[in-house]
This record gives sequence, structure tokens and C-alpha cells, in this order.
Amino acid sequence: MKNSFSKWGTRFFLMIGVISLITFVSCKDDEEDPPANPIASFQYVISTTNFLEVTFTNYSQNATSYSWNFGDGQTSVEANPVHAFTAAGTYTVVLTAKNSANASATFNQTIEIKDPNSALALLAGETSKTWKLFREGTCMGVGPDAASARLWWSLSNTGARPCYYFQEYTFKRDGSYVFDDHGSFWGEGAVFAGTAVNESCFEAIASNMVNSAGADVSAWLSGTHAFTYDPATNTITLTGTGAWLGLPQLGTAAESIVPEASKSFKAVIEEKDGYDLMTVSYTYAALYWDFTYVSYSNPALEPEVIQITPPYGEDLPNLTPAEMWNTFETATSFVVLDTAGVYPGNGTAANGGMAFTIGVADPAGVGVNCGKYDRKGTYQELQFQMENDIQFNNFTTVSVDVYMPSSNNYSGTLTKGIAVIIGEASQTEQWWTGHLQYDATATVMDAWVTYTFNLNAPTSGPGMGVYTPGERTDLDFFAISLGGGGHADEGTFYIRNFRFN
Repeated sequence: MKNSFSKWGTRFFLMIGVISLITFVSCKDDEEDPPANPIASFQYVISTTNFLEVTFTNYSQNATSYSWNFGDGQTSVEANPVHAFTAAGTYTVVLTAKNSANASATFNQTIEIKDPNSALALLAGETSKTWKLFREGTCMGVGPDAASARLWWSLSNTGARPCYYFQEYTFKRDGSYVFDDHGSFWGEGAVFAGTAVNESCFEAIASNMVNSAGADVSAWLSGTHAFTYDPATNTITLTGTGAWLGLPQLGTAAESIVPEASKSFKAVIEEKDGYDLMTVSYTYAALYWDFTYVSYSNPALEPEVIQITPPYGEDLPNLTPAEMWNTFETATSFVVLDTAGVYPGNGTAANGGMAFTIGVADPAGVGVNCGKYDRKGTYQELQFQMENDIQFNNFTTVSVDVYMPSSNNYSGTLTKGIAVIIGEASQTEQWWTGHLQYDATATVMDAWVTYTFNLNAPTSGPGMGVYTPGERTDLDFFAISLGGGGHADEGTFYIRNFRFN
């Protein structure tokens, strides 16, 4: 009997030990799986009927409690609070999210609360407010993005395009928008290329308002339209065919060479002493336009418009080369066409929408090194600024070898276009207003092809039909353009043996 009790007693205590072990392990596993760390996040919407009221939507994860600090001394522990600020201003709202283990995460956003009436008064005054282009420093320009605005081109009050500086743009509190051209209009090249008014100030009459495609664009002249203004998003929308601010061709999402029914853009207004400044911007893919307008409460502060352009640059010494070429095999493989003059600098830096590298391996795998042309933006030419005005006595043709890869995506705006450009840049601030261009389209892919052009037979450019290289003594600028202009689609190409013969 004693032995039997000992046997069953031993089994009983062994079973208790096993159960205890299981329980212990189970508890230990629970302790090793704490709740996931919280992630704090929120978005907000400002009421359209009460600009002080903001609805916050909580997008936090792994959280069980929330704490809001609205930056105005008020707080909340609601998950999705609706908060009424007491005054317009800029506030940093902080959300702290905690999980069941009291671990926390924070997220903050700065929001601007604007009184729509006071914001509208900044734009349109008590009854109306008239704006003009700012006449100090640069007033408009284009670049790849807001951080590099006006990098590629800008306009100043130097006598260039003076008609823009006289034009007036008036916003009225009744919602009307009035444009006054003051009798003059500028022939934007993007709109009027190839016409008699291209790149000039001309009389603002309907008969002159015919674009490069032969369409009537007179709706851009003086007129009354409508506008709406959303100060919460800094957005102005002009409604009415032909209403514009900035440049006529700039639209909400793209450029157009004909008047549109409406367009929207961003506008930020700053109050200054004696005047207000308004910065207007249009953002496209890899392209950012902005403009600075001014409205004076003290007219004495307004500078005069300079209407006569002072001489630009300098006349370079003449050179009549017997040879002029660059193979791009090495940094020194050239005659006259010095790579030190390659824009954007030494043939290696990226700027203005392209990058160029000298001395890369032949993509065909059989020849000497060449130049690699990476097209990255709208302004994409490989540019040569010469140290001399080139005399073309010894040349009748220009040629370049191009390797066009089939691996590029040509289904969008990237083309198989090839262009050689000749112009004057040392005394002309905008070389593209008078250059000659020689164009071709690649039909053979993944192979080297030599494209040769007759210097006396340009195929495009504002100088076509006006002059040939041999008739000018001041030409000092050359460029190669691959993939087509006016777009930001990327592509990689290869060139060698850029040569005048």
C-alpha cells in the first residue's frame, strides 16, 4: 500500500510541475509580445462657412489614446476633434498618440488660418486693386522647381519687353477681373513664332493677334472677366475666355497657344511698407514659372519703365578657322570647339535640363569613346559659347554623328529629333530670338549615323529666310538638341564628331 501511494503521488506531483511549466511559459510568451509602437498622423480641413473652424481626421495607427495641442493654448483628447481657433494666424498643431503600454509618437503640421475677407482685401482692396509687374529686380522667370525658380531665364526692367510693365491687372470685390493692355502686347515666341510680331512689342489690335498656327488669339487683349480666390489654398481662378495673368499661354496644367475658358494658379501676397507684392506661380512637370506683381499705396515708390535696351554684352574678336570640330573622345579632342565653352560647364555638370559627359564608351562596343547626352528637362540643348565671332568663309556644311538607342521611351513627348543650332549670344541676351536651326529625324536606331546639313539651307528658327551663316560676322553660339524641345521627358543619346566642313 505504501508503494502504491508513493507511485501515484509521484505522478501527481509530476503533473502539477508540467502544468506549472506550461503556465509559466505561456505567461512568459505574453510578456515578450508588447503592443506595437504607435504611429501618429492626421489631416485637416478648414470649414468653408467658418474659417476659424478646423476638422481634424486622425490617421494614427497602433494607438489607444490621443492628445492634441492646437498651438493656441487649447488641447483635446478626442480622436477626431473639431477645433475653433479664436483668431486668424499660423499655428503648429501637435498630435501625440499612445498605445496601451504608454509608448508614444508625435506628429505636427503648421496650418495657416486666414480671414477670407481680409485675404480678399489684400488681393482686391476695399472695392478694387490694380497690380503691375514689379519693376525692381527680376519680375518673372522659369526654372525646374520652386527651389530653383528663375534659374533658366528671368526678366528685369532693363528695356526688354517694356510693354509687359505698362499692362495692368485689376481685381474687384464684386468678383470681376479687368485686364488693360495699354495698347501694347508682347509677341511671346511660344505663341507667335514665325509671325511678324514674334519677340517684339506690337500694337494691341485684333489684326495682330494671330498665333503661329494662324488662330485668332485676340481674346487675350484688354477685357473684363471673373475671378474666384481661395485664400486657404492661395489659389486664384480666372474665368472667361482669354483671361490671363503671368504669360498668356500659361494654363492650369499645361501651356496653350490659344485662349482658354479658365485657368487657376497659386498667388501669395506680402504686405510691404507703401506697397504689396503678389507672387503668382504655375507648376508643371519639371517646370516652374513665377511672376512678381506690385500694387502701390504710395505711387512715389514706383520706378519708371526702362524702354530703351542698353547694349548687352560685347563684340567678340573675329576668327576665320580652317578647321572646327570636337570628337568628345577626351576633354582635349577638339579644334576651336573648346569643351570649356560647353554649357553647362566643362561638359560634365547637370543644369538647365541636361547633362553631358565626355569620354564614355562607344555604345556600339566597337569604336572610340564619345559623348553621352542625358536629356533631363525642358531646356535641354548642349550649348557652345565661343570666344570669337566665327567667320564661315571655309565652311559649307555642319555634321554630327548620333547614336539613338531604341531603349528610350518615344511613346510620349520624347522624339527622335536631331537639331544643330547656330546663333549669336555674346551681344544678344536671348539667343533663341534669332537663331538658325538644322533639323533631322532619326530612322535608324542602335547604330551610329552621320547627319550632315547645308549651312545655306536651315530648316527652322527665327533667322531662317533672314540670313545664312556666311552673311553674318557675329555668330558665336552653337548647340545640339536631341529628343525634341519644349518637354521634360528624359532620354539618353550619344554623339561624336561634331564638325564644320
